[in-house]
Amino acid sequence: MYKVCIVDDDPSTCRALRRLLDAAGYQTTTHQSATEYLAAPAIATPDCLLLDIHMPELDGLSLQTKLNETGDAPPIVFLTGRGDVPMSVQAMRAGAADFLLKPVDEDDLFAAIQRAVTERKQDLPPSNADEEKLRAHLALLTPREDEVLDVMLTGALNKEIAAKLGIAERTVKMHRARLMRKLDAKTLLDLAPYIPLK
Repeated sequence: MYKVCIVDDDPSTCRALRRLLDAAGYQTTTHQSATEYLAAPAIATPDCLLLDIHMPELDGLSLQTKLNETGDAPPIVFLTGRGDVPMSVQAMRAGAADFLLKPVDEDDLFAAIQRAVTERKQDLPPSNADEEKLRAHLALLTPREDEVLDVMLTGALNKEIAAKLGIAERTVKMHRARLMRKLDAKTLLDLAPYIPLK
């Protein structure tokens, strides 16, 4: 079974996630800081790293950067209680497999881990069904909606999008609402899977 490493500075979160994953048949280890994880023997490299963002000393995004620099980063699923669009953009552009918010639905968590270990982004074939579905959604956007989406993915506010594109803020809101419907997204974080395709 897959090895999943949980890195979270909250002991109760580590315990709860470990119990959940152990019961599902995963082989789990836990670390309560990024520094502790980095000090672990290389032989313990997991199939998936379940990583919090807000941690003392070295946060989750910084750990991701360090692991990418070594060229041997495991697939990462971020799980955080305080995430926002710029964070998800940064994480996904750096190769994260998924970006989930606490409290997380068990099925969503298991699905994210499964995707992370079986569909590493650099190995995804162009015909991958999930990617094709995302591209089909993107194809529904008008050119202006696509422009609005590109700026949205930087974490910009409506007024900043309006200024950049030279359109009224209410026009931005209209395009934003339409593209969210077309992309089947209820929140901005739901747009994270589209980041690697832009």
